[in-house]
Amino acid sequence: MAAKMNPDLKKEREGASFDPEKITNLLYGGPDRVTSKRELESLALNDPDFQHEDLNFMSREQQYETQLKKSILVVQKQKELGIVDQMDLHSYSYNGVFQSMSGPFGLHTSMFLPTLRGQGTDEQKAKWLKMAEEYAIIGTYAQTEMGHGTFLRGLETTSTYDPQTQEFILNTPTLTGTKWWPGCLGKTSNYCVLMAQLYIHGKSYGPHPFMVQIRSLQDHKPLPGVTVGDIGPKFGYQGNDNGFLRFDNVRIPRDNMLMKYSRVEPDGTYVKPPSSKLAYGTMVRVRSMIVGEASESLSKAVTIAIRYSCVRRQSEMKPGHPEPQVLDYVTQQYKLFPFLAAAYAFVFASRTMIFVYFQSMAKISSGDITVLPELHALSSGLKSLSSWVMNAGIEECRMACGGHGYSHASGIPSIYMEHTPAATYEGENTVLMLQTARYLMKSYNQSMQGEKLADSVAYLSGVQPVPAAGRTRNVLDLGVLIEAYQHRAARLVHEAALQLRNERQAGKDQPDAWNAASVDLVKAAKAHSQYFVVKNFAGRLTDPALDSAAQAVLTRLCQLYALHGVVDNSGDFLEDDYLTGTDIRQARRHINALMAKLRPDAVALVDAFDFPDGILNSVLGRYDGNVYEHLLEWAKASPLNKTDVHESYHKYLKPFLEANRAKL
Repeated sequence: MAAKMNPDLKKEREGASFDPEKITNLLYGGPDRVTSKRELESLALNDPDFQHEDLNFMSREQQYETQLKKSILVVQKQKELGIVDQMDLHSYSYNGVFQSMSGPFGLHTSMFLPTLRGQGTDEQKAKWLKMAEEYAIIGTYAQTEMGHGTFLRGLETTSTYDPQTQEFILNTPTLTGTKWWPGCLGKTSNYCVLMAQLYIHGKSYGPHPFMVQIRSLQDHKPLPGVTVGDIGPKFGYQGNDNGFLRFDNVRIPRDNMLMKYSRVEPDGTYVKPPSSKLAYGTMVRVRSMIVGEASESLSKAVTIAIRYSCVRRQSEMKPGHPEPQVLDYVTQQYKLFPFLAAAYAFVFASRTMIFVYFQSMAKISSGDITVLPELHALSSGLKSLSSWVMNAGIEECRMACGGHGYSHASGIPSIYMEHTPAATYEGENTVLMLQTARYLMKSYNQSMQGEKLADSVAYLSGVQPVPAAGRTRNVLDLGVLIEAYQHRAARLVHEAALQLRNERQAGKDQPDAWNAASVDLVKAAKAHSQYFVVKNFAGRLTDPALDSAAQAVLTRLCQLYALHGVVDNSGDFLEDDYLTGTDIRQARRHINALMAKLRPDAVALVDAFDFPDGILNSVLGRYDGNVYEHLLEWAKASPLNKTDVHESYHKYLKPFLEANRAKL
């Protein structure tokens, strides 16, 4: 029998101005895709083989064992069910089985396999790829070290070529050169793609990828010269065995270096790749995926907070009147609605990023590497921006849920712990923004020479003139807002370039000048990324899949996202008088008006994300809104409640109390 709907949530849904299904179809690629997604998620969520105790009540060892068992079952069941399409795999495994948490096979599928496919020669793929795809071997991607992460050129693990034996000798020469953090490494993997500094005849050729067996295929023990283990509990990812790895004179054959783009001949001759960045294709792919994960995580947190804010009633707005829904407070709307808008903005940005990635990789595979710098810059900027906003948004949603948001029952702590590392892994955000800035500086200099620029930076060829004083502007108009963001980005890029030039003219060398200008460079890269997101969001509003009602509510969200960004960064827009104080005041008034219009549609907008309860994993964010009875039920399931009197009472508390009473 279906649970009775909370009357407040029922009323919210009945009062929506649009059909959430229209937007769900847009988000997931059409009605057929939505149907397939739901069927596969339901199949996984209702499979008795995947049922287990709440992970919040398990030890770390129990979580790892549970997730490993599920990982193996997923591989077996995907084969039985014939699931091969990537979106279907995502729906079944990532959504349905793991609920967006990473299992012990996470890096095998996300980095190990893609690197083999993208960096291996045909001969190497023939040797290893089928074994990896069929899970005859399990691999990870060992790049990050204890002392170096984002700075790849600083990696200390060495791979020295011995031409006499035609082998590479792997060594960890320092403590800080210990591989540290790779997922699936601590206990699961028996192979890894190792990023190590290549040395030939005493000369360094920089980091290169090597295929390395680290554990026996018979008893899973570390091979001679290999020291490997688990790094211990982390902030999140408790079911994943992030590990450490060291080498002591481990020899591997010459053809274990992945040689699609660069290679070492038997005599030690080094053949360099057409571009040094080709070896980082896996990182670009993962950064592109992180934009999607960030939007999904933020969407979940916003869904929980908005539903709960409609169920929760608090205080008196008017003396003697019933307690209002928390979402009726404008301060609560101001906390949550901008992040609701941001969640949608990044969902659309992630779709574009993935499309650009696959389009670019197709060109790269056919020999056209000219698209690589733009792809690298775009993925770096969007990964950084989306994960920064996600982190701030999830925490805002937790606080917006009051005291219950602090409980694991809310589901928000788990979302935060699993996804907040995205600001650091696969490239620390500030460093990545500086890489985007490097591309922007290069593009800006090309524009000064009259050269044609790539599409995403074509706007740098000209900055709109500042409007005449007293000119009124309709800051609710998306065209006006896009121009404002474009102008701001172009101006900040221009000013960062001028600062760089001034630092050089003051006598600093290029590295010192870059460091001196780095705050402005990051700001310019962030502005460039924000402009891309606003323009991309606006471009999605004309999709033919939308009817007029759905288009209207998404337009309000897009306006809110853009206006909130203008108000938050008002100094940037006011500095050169592109916008006026009157414009900013108008923007604030428009934000309040938009929030009032969005208020009746808030629940329908989070419903459109289409997270079933089994995936949301939140008592506060339940679809039926029956929060309080399930909150008590959840608490009763705590292992501490398995007995009325815990054994520690007899061991510690009882003698302590009895001794104190005896003294009275």
